[in-house]
Amino acid sequence: MVKTPATATATTPLLVGRATAKGTMRHAERFAKRRGEGFHRPLDRTLRVSTLGLGTYLGECDDADDSRYDAAARAAIERGINVLDSAINYRCQRSERVVGRAVRAVIAGGLVAREEVVVCTKGGYIPLDTNAPTSREEYRAFLEREYFANGIVAPEDVIADAHSIAPGFLADQLRRSRENMGVETIDVYYVHNPEQQLDAIKPSQMLDRLRETFAMLESRCDAGDIARYGCATWNGFRAARGTRGHLELAEVVAAAHDAGGSDHRCRVVQLPINLAMPEAVRLSTQRVRGREMPFLHAAAELGISVVASASLLQARLATGLPPQVREALPGFSTDAQRALSFVTGLPVSTALVGMRSIAHLDENLAAFGE
Repeated sequence: MVKTPATATATTPLLVGRATAKGTMRHAERFAKRRGEGFHRPLDRTLRVSTLGLGTYLGECDDADDSRYDAAARAAIERGINVLDSAINYRCQRSERVVGRAVRAVIAGGLVAREEVVVCTKGGYIPLDTNAPTSREEYRAFLEREYFANGIVAPEDVIADAHSIAPGFLADQLRRSRENMGVETIDVYYVHNPEQQLDAIKPSQMLDRLRETFAMLESRCDAGDIARYGCATWNGFRAARGTRGHLELAEVVAAAHDAGGSDHRCRVVQLPINLAMPEAVRLSTQRVRGREMPFLHAAAELGISVVASASLLQARLATGLPPQVREALPGFSTDAQRALSFVTGLPVSTALVGMRSIAHLDENLAAFGE
């Protein structure tokens, strides 16, 4: 049965603070000897973030995977990772809640300060709560009760009964995410896969919706609910220009400028980059100031930080790389390390990897020093 969404921290005060330039620099200096000077990189011009970040997408909606993620997140922070990424729809909201528990626990234990940790999440897909529904009918009843009947979102603003970027909907999702994670301020809030809207509406309509949502997110930045925002995509920035689902970064940034002026807080984008999905660096999918270029070049031109997702393609690149790839990426003991070295050799701030096992965490971190 799908429950009415409840928060894990409804009776607990939200953790005050956010990642800061001073705090993340302190974190980088503390781990420089252990991980190397290059383990931390800039994000949004001022923050210093670990080259490897913890993702929380995969897994079952159960207590066992909650425990695995909790242990991995705590170990990751203890070992120098300071970027934790989630989304409200991941694992029926469980991933956000376990990230929040882990972050609050390590801060309470004195391992890090709130100012040193970059907490990221996304909104766009209607999230289940705790468990998946048992039938399509149960899901439809959940949508009607939780979202349509109370006016959080109108049915016409939901694509395929699952996705919306309507400002009121995302404002509601942001509130839930802050409570799920138990933090006053989310450091990076992403609009999740806005290209999903292009299954039903025209690109110009999608940009209009995005502009309205960015205006809401600018107001949430002013209120301190988030520090910065952006878009987390799957196909949008990798798709060829002129094809269905394509997103033009320059247009997205222009929409943010319309919403927030020259000092807008749209500062970070996320997209898959890995050995099997190298479009961001190899294909000219973007156009900036009349010139076509690969996505990473466009992001640099527009002053946008890039976070790589699916760095190991959901573990499919962790083993079995072809011999020629191994030869091209020498000096590592495992294929996972080789695959990560490809991503982190690019101008990205962080490469995200879903890690529920401390053994896998340590294997991946071995590519970056002790």
